[in-house]
Amino acid sequence: MAESDWDTVTILRKKGPTVAQSKSKQAVAAAQRRGEELDTTKKWAAGQNKQHVITKNTAKLDRETEELQHQRVSLEVGKVIQQGRQNQGLTQKDLATKINEKPQIIGDYESGKAIPNNRVMGKIERAIGLKLRGKDIGKPLEAVPKKK
Repeated sequence: MAESDWDTVTILRKKGPTVAQSKSKQAVAAAQRRGEELDTTKKWAAGQNKQHVITKNTAKLDRETEELQHQRVSLEVGKVIQQGRQNQGLTQKDLATKINEKPQIIGDYESGKAIPNNRVMGKIERAIGLKLRGKDIGKPLEAVPKKK
C-alpha cells in the first residue's frame, strides 16, 4: 500500500455538455474559436406553428367560385322515413334504438341534414319496411331471399 498515490484522481466518466448547452450561442462561438467542426442544420418548420400557412391547394380552393359541400339526404327521403316511422307507431328514439343508432341521427335524416351513409340507410329501410335508395323511394321493401 505504500505505492498508492492519494493525490491523483482518476475520472472514469465525464459528462459532456447537455443538448441545450451545446446549442447555446456561447457554446457555438467557443467551438468556432477552438476551430472545431460544427454541423449546423436548420430543420424545416422546426418548432414553428406552420399549420395555418396557406398552401397552393388552399389558395386554389379559395379561388374556386362554386361552393363545395357534401351531398345531404333529400327532404323526400326524410319525409319517407318520418311517414314509415309513424305508420309503425315508433318515435325517433324507438327507431334509433331498434337500429342501434343515436336518436340525433334519425332526426338528422328526417330533417335532411345528414350525409347519407349506406349502412344506416339500409338499417332504416329494414326497420320501416320502405325503400329509401334508388328509383323506388317510398315503395314497400321487397324481401330478397338470401343466397348461400
